[in-house]
Amino acid sequence: MNILISGGCKNGKTAFAEDIAVRLSAAGDRYYVATMVPFDGEDRARIARHIAERADKGFQTIEQGRDIAGCLTRANRGGTFLIDSTTALLVNEMFPFAGKSVDDGAANRCIAGLCEIAKTAKNAVFVTDYLYADAARYDASTENFRAALAAVDRALAAVCDTVVELCVTNVICHKGGLDF
Repeated sequence: MNILISGGCKNGKTAFAEDIAVRLSAAGDRYYVATMVPFDGEDRARIARHIAERADKGFQTIEQGRDIAGCLTRANRGGTFLIDSTTALLVNEMFPFAGKSVDDGAANRCIAGLCEIAKTAKNAVFVTDYLYADAARYDASTENFRAALAAVDRALAAVCDTVVELCVTNVICHKGGLDF
């Protein structure tokens, strides 16, 4: 089963996704695929805190900030994969090095890798950020990123059995259901 979870920042997506992944995996292997690439001590402390917070949930953490399908070579494909988040993954792929130009092939690489996980793993839970609700116009780089994330989200929605949005802790089901 594949599930896409979207919603605003600090809206409970990760905790919700963890609970879903635990339910899906039952007693099977459970992987938390972390896509954030740490840049400083604050980032590393945040990662350590998140690992500690989910320690009792039985997740094996796989750090995979780029080339997302690479996580499949380090885990049992018969397990449940929680990918958190597609947004950070796209940032890492689009802006790989400070001072370099934007990588226009990033969205397609993300789509290919994420869809490979969806097609190969027993279960996959994808977490993404809903960045489309405001009416503001941003600079070209930001708008390009938002369009790329929308392409990633559409591709995932197409291959997922269930698509939900968290909005102020309310679960809005756009496709499929959570009755498993």
